[in-house]
Amino acid sequence: MLRQYLEIKEQHPGTILFYRMGDFYEMFFEDAETASRVLGITLTSRNKGNENQVPMCGVPYHAVSGT
Repeated sequence: MLRQYLEIKEQHPGTILFYRMGDFYEMFFEDAETASRVLGITLTSRNKGNENQVPMCGVPYHAVSGT
C-alpha cells in the first residue's frame, strides 16, 4: 500500500495526496504533517515506537467535499 502511495505521490509532486483506504482518506509522511497542521486534524503514525515510523492523518471520506 505504501509503495503504491509513493508511486502516485511521485507522479504528483507539490500536491497533498488523499489516499482512499476504506472509509478514510489518508495522508502520509510530509503530506500528513502539513495537512494535520493546516486542517487541524490529529497526526498519528504507523509503526509507532518503531524506527520506521510513518507519520499519518486522515479524514472520513464522506466528510470531504469536491467543491
